[in-house]
Amino acid sequence: MRFFDRRLFTMFAVSLALVACNKATTTATDEDMSMGSPTAKVTVIEYASASCPHCARWNNDVFPQFKAKYIDTGKVRYVYREFLTPPIEVASAGFLLARCAGKDKYFPVLDAIYHNQSQMYESGDIRGGLLRIAQSVGMNEKQFNDCITNDDALKALNDRVEKAQKEAKITGTPTFFFNGERYDKGEMPMADLDAAYNKAAAAAK
Repeated sequence: MRFFDRRLFTMFAVSLALVACNKATTTATDEDMSMGSPTAKVTVIEYASASCPHCARWNNDVFPQFKAKYIDTGKVRYVYREFLTPPIEVASAGFLLARCAGKDKYFPVLDAIYHNQSQMYESGDIRGGLLRIAQSVGMNEKQFNDCITNDDALKALNDRVEKAQKEAKITGTPTFFFNGERYDKGEMPMADLDAAYNKAAAAAK
């Protein structure tokens, strides 16, 4: 899966030593990608990785129902926070590509990566798969190459991941927070999501 510069390994210098955990933030920051009403009573933060099969399954099988029920109806402010899991170079390239596409295309690109993830892994053509997604949102090959080898963007990504480790003690994906309460069960089914939402909404009254 080595399809771009080794800098994606040498620059990934996030310490695995976790410091004391601060309470997970319950609001989106400027560096976050989010959707839904900013005034929703419940904020759901998902820490996830573009290379994580569990995240892909949750995105493909559960998220559409969760989005329709809670995000599209204004009940939830959904915040997506990037994390890097092996293969780190795949996760890095996926996130860099999604951000290069722009805020309005970030989630569609990420969704395309998740839906094509298993096929890319099976074929081994990670670069080709990501390039096709880039082209589908109007990027050419040079723009794609420049995007996934951008040192500044990669440093910013690594900084976000380090912050996630230090502040929220994220060690696996997906991990969810409902108004600051942690749920690290992995691929939460709708029944668990409903229960977590109801608890957070009741406490927010």
